[in-house]
Amino acid sequence: MARYLLIVPLALMASTALAQQKEHDACARDVSRHCRTHMNEGDQVVLACLKQNRARLSKACLKVLSEHGQ
Repeated sequence: MARYLLIVPLALMASTALAQQKEHDACARDVSRHCRTHMNEGDQVVLACLKQNRARLSKACLKVLSEHGQ
């Protein structure tokens, strides 16, 4: 039982980390193409840049933005 209590939270953390990595990967190319100059200015600035370039973004990145209400 103790192992189960340890394994479940670790599995949940791993799945969350994997999902975040997939989301990052979905927009990484778009960020480097359209928002390279803003990459060191913080997440909110990069997000604003992605929104400004929405018409040029990949379908995968558009999906991530949409899933997060952006």
